[in-house]
This record gives sequence, structure tokens and C-alpha cells, in this order.
Amino acid sequence: MSKTHQPKNFLILFAVLLAVFVVPSSISGTAIALPYISVDIQSDLSSLQWVVNAFNLTFACFTLIWGKISDVWGKKRSFFIGACIYTIASVGSALSPSALWLDVFRALAGIGGAAIFACGSAIFIQTFEGDARTKAFALFGTTAGLGITLGPTISGILLDSVGWQAIFFMHAVALFLVLIVSFNIPADKAQGGSISQIDLAGSFFFIASMFMLMLALSKGYDWGWQSQAILLSFISSALCFLAFVIRIKAAKSPVLSLELLKNNKFLGLILVPVVASFTFVTLLTYFPTFLMGSMQLSASKAGLIMLFLTAPVLVFPLIAGKLFAKGVSTNLLMYLSVISMLVGAGVLIFVVQSQITILAIAFALIFIGIGMGMSAGLVDGQALSCVNENDVGMAAGLLNTFRLGSEAIGVAIYGSLLSSIVSNMVPIKLQDHLVVDSQDWVNAISSGNFASMLGNTGDQTALMDTMISIYNSAFITTNITLTGIALLFSFLILFYLRKETKTTQNEAYNV
Repeated sequence: MSKTHQPKNFLILFAVLLAVFVVPSSISGTAIALPYISVDIQSDLSSLQWVVNAFNLTFACFTLIWGKISDVWGKKRSFFIGACIYTIASVGSALSPSALWLDVFRALAGIGGAAIFACGSAIFIQTFEGDARTKAFALFGTTAGLGITLGPTISGILLDSVGWQAIFFMHAVALFLVLIVSFNIPADKAQGGSISQIDLAGSFFFIASMFMLMLALSKGYDWGWQSQAILLSFISSALCFLAFVIRIKAAKSPVLSLELLKNNKFLGLILVPVVASFTFVTLLTYFPTFLMGSMQLSASKAGLIMLFLTAPVLVFPLIAGKLFAKGVSTNLLMYLSVISMLVGAGVLIFVVQSQITILAIAFALIFIGIGMGMSAGLVDGQALSCVNENDVGMAAGLLNTFRLGSEAIGVAIYGSLLSSIVSNMVPIKLQDHLVVDSQDWVNAISSGNFASMLGNTGDQTALMDTMISIYNSAFITTNITLTGIALLFSFLILFYLRKETKTTQNEAYNV
């Protein structure tokens, strides 16, 4: 049995956990920097959204592919390549002269991040067993939580003192250290083969399907939800996904085995991160904008308030791991996780709709953070433990595809829906102030840059209150929609986990 204190295993822990820290801190840290990036490089709302969307899209698409690549090339080699890609992309992001280049490098970072998460969790499965594995995945969840927790706070300090470029340089330095340590990690056993064994056609159809879906969701506001371009994007996404399913059924070495989806426990567990995507991750991305825009807080103060959301993710993976070790069932822990996230999301909607206070916001954010922390790490270990050992890499890729795919979709829906609601309200609420194109007002309000539109107007207080009212109304409607989606997936989790429990009981009875 592997022990976490052995020298080689310690190096594996250090390398994987440091890389795992960087990825979520990059996501949360970039989110709080969006208003600053918007002002500095003069980017419009659509380009600004793709700073987040580009990362999420490639992360979601390539987790599935990296899972298969790691089975062929080896998990250490794939992990190292991913960390190298992310390092280069972080430097490129910091040096980007325009929104387009920043989007490109963030997309490249997503490819590297996909390798880190897909291969990192698979490395833990092959390295640790029993209690050591449970502890390793608890640390995995805690470290991811630490990255999420400290991301907004560290970024807020860097934004106020240095600038948004420093955030990406910090990520590059951390990942360079990961690369150095990774040389000392023993090589793992690969199944062998070449890149030709990777189902490139199936991978292409999956990426194309996700891209067209993301394009439709993120451009719904710009192009119009009922426009021909949006309709064609949705149809193209559906056709590409159909081609993907047909391809993986026919391929000799598919990028995804449909047998994994017949495992009720595995399917039920990998849906838990989907609920987190529509409750926790969307707030992680856009709530700093609410704090700096609607509540007019500085970046550093917004980062501190985000600790109410992120700090529980630092603590509760360890608590959930200890409860599991004492015999508390995985299903019960997952149910508590989902319920906590839904309750917190509901409370936050009520708070913004009725009376906004820091205490009430803190209460709602803590509940959501607890729910996220209860499943972080534990869900990975339990999901990968219930599949065939030869399919661990593929299963890890699928798990993170569900996680990051839903995050990408949730963030895209959030940004586009929020902008659409704001654009409908601006001409009505601000009809006395629209001396220029209303698009300027929509971009400013949606991105939280309210102050940029005050100018030399007479009653600036009244105008600011109106803009805050518009943003809050859009915020409430958007979060009601996303919480509703999370509730639907919660019912699916309950269905599959209960179905797995009944199947296990029947098998035990027959024996």
C-alpha cells in the first residue's frame, strides 16, 4: 500500500497539488480582474466574456482527450506536457496587447489545465490505495479549494498594487516550479502506442459540438436569440454531437467508452460537479463584478468578501473525507453537498431581491461554499474508484469534461443572459440619459464599470442608483435561471444514485 510520506510519493503530491492550486486560482483570479482588463485593453463585452469562455471551452473539450492520451502516453508525461503548455500560456496572457491575444492564450491555458486535472487525478489513483488514496484526494479537493479561496484575494491585492498582468506571471512562476519537480517523479506504466491511436475524428466532432454550443450561448445577446446565426449554431452543435456518438460507437479505440455511462454510481457522482457549476462556479466568475459594481467595493475588498464563498472549500473536503472514513455513505455526503448549494443559491437571490447586507450575503455564500467543499475531491476519488482500472484515464477525462463543460456552459449562459436582460432594461430605465448608443451603457453596466458612464451628468447619485437597480434585476433573473437548472440536475443525481443503491441491494439479496 502506498504511503503519502514516502519521498517519491511526496514529490507526486507536491507537483500535482501545486498545479491543481494554480488552475482554480487562475479561474477565480481572472474573474475579479475582468473589469480592470476591460478598461486597460479597451475590450468590448463579448471579447471580455471570451477571456473566461475560451479557457472553459478548451478545458472542457480537452479533459476528455487528455484522459485518453494519458492512457496511451503515460500519465506523468501527459501531466508534464500540460503543465508546460499552461506555463507558456500564462506568460503569453500577461504580455497580451489586445483582447484577441488574451483570448487565444487563455484558450491555450485551458488545454494545459485539462491535462493537469485529468492526469493529476489519474496519477493519484495509480499511486495511492486505501486510506492513502482517500487522504490524497481530500488534499486534492482542499488544494483546489485553496486555489479558489486565495485566487480572488491574491488577485485583488495584485490588481490594486501592480496590475492584472502580475496575476498571470504568478501562475507562470508556480507552474515552472511544477515542471522542475516533475522531472523527479518516477515514470508510470503506459499502455503504449502512438498518437494515431487517439480517435482524432471523434475528438474533432466533440470539440466542434462544444464550440458551436458555446458560440450560440455566448453570442445570444449580440446576434439575437432568435437570429438565424444562433439557430444554425445550435443545429450544428447537435449534428456534431450526433456524429461524435456515431463515431465512438464505430471506432476501435474511441476517445470515450459508452460503457462508462452505464455505471449508475459513476454517472450519478459526475453530475454533482454540474450542480456546483451552475451555483458555485458562476458566482465565482461573476459575483466579484456584483461586489465592485453594484456595491461599489474595491478589488481588494471584493476579494475578501469572496472568502465567504471560497473558504469553506478549503476546509470541508477534509471534513467530508473524515466522515467517509468513519462510515458515512458517499450518497449521503453528495446529497448534503447538493442541498447546501441549492439552499445557498436561493438565499442569495432572496437577499439581493430584498435587502442587501454583508451579513446576509456572507450567510448565503458560506452555504454554497460548504456544498462545494463537501463534494470537492471526494467525488473524484469515489467516481474513479468504481470503474475498471484500465479506464481510469478515460473516466477522469469524462469526469472533468462534465465538470468543466458544465462550467463553460454555465458561465456562457450567465454572461449572455445577464447582458440580454440589461439591454432590454437600459432603453426604458435610462431613456433620459441615452445621448449616445445604448450599447455603451449595456457594456458598462454588464461589466460593472458603472462609474465610467457618470460623466458630467447632473444627478450622479440618482443615475448610479438606476444603474445598480438594472444590474441587480438582471442578476436576480439570471441566478434564478441557473439555480433552476442546478435543481434539475439534482433530481438526476438522486435518480442515478438511488438506482445504483437498489441494484447493489438486489445483487446482495440474490447472493
